[in-house]
Amino acid sequence: MPLYVDREAPKLWRRIYSEATLEASLLAEKWKLVLAGLVFQYIHGLAAHGVHYLHRPGPTLQDAGFFILPALGQDKAFVSETVFVTIFGSFVLWTFHPFVSHSKKICTVLIWCRVFVYLAASQSLRIITFFATQLPGPNYHCREGSKLAKIPPPKNVLEVLLINFPDGVIYGCGDLIFSSHTIFTLVFVRTYQRYGTRRWIKHLAWLMAVVQSLLIIASRKHYTVDIVVAWYTVNLVMFYVDSRLPEMAERSSGPSQTPLLPLSTKDSKNRSKEDHQRLLNENNVADDH
Repeated sequence: MPLYVDREAPKLWRRIYSEATLEASLLAEKWKLVLAGLVFQYIHGLAAHGVHYLHRPGPTLQDAGFFILPALGQDKAFVSETVFVTIFGSFVLWTFHPFVSHSKKICTVLIWCRVFVYLAASQSLRIITFFATQLPGPNYHCREGSKLAKIPPPKNVLEVLLINFPDGVIYGCGDLIFSSHTIFTLVFVRTYQRYGTRRWIKHLAWLMAVVQSLLIIASRKHYTVDIVVAWYTVNLVMFYVDSRLPEMAERSSGPSQTPLLPLSTKDSKNRSKEDHQRLLNENNVADDH
C-alpha cells in the first residue's frame, strides 16, 4: 500500500499542476466576469441589509405552509441551515473536482462564470421584489417585541457598507420575496443536473432541495410564497440564461480534447464538419498507400 501511494502521489501532483495551469489561463481571460459575480454578491447582501431599515414588524401573515408544517422552534432553526451548508459545500467541492479527478467534464472557472450569471439574474429580481413590498417577517427575531426586528437609521455610510457583519447577515429582516437560500440551492442543483455525471447524486440533490424548502417554512424563516416564487422564478431565469448563452463544451479525456471555452451551436457544427472532413482525407490517404 505505501508503495502504491508513493507511485500515485507524483501523478496527483502533476494532475493538480496541469489543471491549475489550465484554470489560471481561463481565469486570466474570464477574471472580469468572476470579479463582477463576486461584487454582485456583496451588492445583494448590501440590499438585503438595507431593506432591514424599512422593516416594520407586525402580526405574522396567514400562510398555508404554516398550517400544514408544524414549527420547528427557535432551538431547531439550525436544521435548515445544516442542510443548506451541506448543499453549498458539496457543490463547491464538486466544482473543484477537476483538480484531482481522472474524469474531467467541466472547468472550474467556466462553471463559476455561469453560476454567477444565474445568481446575479435571480438576485436582481429578488432585490426588486423585496424593496417593492415589505412584509412583516415571520422569523422569531423579526416579530413584534424583538429588539432585532427594527434597526435604527445608520449613523454613517460605513455602517451601511459593512452590513453590520455578521449580525446584519444572520439576523436580517424584510428581505422575504423571494428566498435567497432557495436561489442558491436551485442554481446549484440545476447546474449539477446539467453538468454532473452521477445520476443518484442528481436525484439526491433534488430531494434535498425539496427538504430544504420545507425546512425553511417549518423554521418560519420565510413565508410559503417566498419559496414558491423562488422555485418557478429561478427555473425560468436559468432556462432563459441557457437559451442566451452559448453551451459550455464538455471536456474529453483523450489527446484531442474539445475546446474548453464555450462554443456556439454554429461553431460546434462547423468543428464537427471539419473533423469529419479530416477523417475522410486521412482515410483516402491510407487507401492510396
